[in-house]
Amino acid sequence: MDTSRQLFEGEAIGWQRGIYDDIRSTFRAPIVNWIWRTLMANDPDFTRYLWGQVKPVFDTRAFARCTIRYRDAVLSPIEDEFDLPSYRRDEIGATPAEFRELRGQLATYDIVAPRLAVLFDVVHRGLSGDALGQDPGDDRAATAPFPDWLDADRGRSPTLLDIDDIAPQLRSTVDAIQAFHGFDDGLPSIYRTLAQWPDLLEHLWADADPILTSDAFDRACAGADGVVGRYVDDLAYTPRLAPDDLRSMGLADDRVEALADLFETFRYGPVETVLPGLPVWAAALDVAGERGL
Repeated sequence: MDTSRQLFEGEAIGWQRGIYDDIRSTFRAPIVNWIWRTLMANDPDFTRYLWGQVKPVFDTRAFARCTIRYRDAVLSPIEDEFDLPSYRRDEIGATPAEFRELRGQLATYDIVAPRLAVLFDVVHRGLSGDALGQDPGDDRAATAPFPDWLDADRGRSPTLLDIDDIAPQLRSTVDAIQAFHGFDDGLPSIYRTLAQWPDLLEHLWADADPILTSDAFDRACAGADGVVGRYVDDLAYTPRLAPDDLRSMGLADDRVEALADLFETFRYGPVETVLPGLPVWAAALDVAGERGL
């Protein structure tokens, strides 16, 4: 699995472009995340199969409830102990248009956080041969459709700086971000977006440091993980992602192992602290989504 390869949206044609359109529509966000672009570049046939298996996971009212509980599980324990950072336009030196763009991009990250968390858990469990949907939900929400209004049209397509183009004033901040999340190099997309506003990222990271290094943030991460785990346990529709399922569609053992390794990294690597941070950054600009349904 060459993680440096990606099929970008502008390069996708035919059924691949159709899947990208479907991912954006289903995730309710104007973005096709890195994981999908990388999978499509490396193994398009598997990506087509994978999307067909996991799409129903994101289409139910139970999943809508999961996204709301995820956000609240992150923010509530933090709010119990801290005042979340909050920034007005004049405090970060942004024009009205820049501020509107920034808030829309952060809303997109807030939308995708629980979706990626569920995706990584579902695929990791499936590729590990673990059971999915062990206790299928029996309430109406388990199979009812995702509400049309929730997360509709509130995000903007994120723009990112190349890490080499980040302002020199952010060098110590970037080092601190990498150290906290456990990256040897590289930088998650959210910070490459925020780096377009250097003063904001510098102050935001400094203001959030007491939160991120607190027991409250540990509880937030654990709570969000619990919300995801319970939803995956209760899946009404069970994706067929076990190794034998993939072998039956012609994937060799080394490909199955490579996919399993990739998703294990995303399930248990730095993303465990990156994803729960996304609602925090959205809340700082007052664009965090619903917390009750």
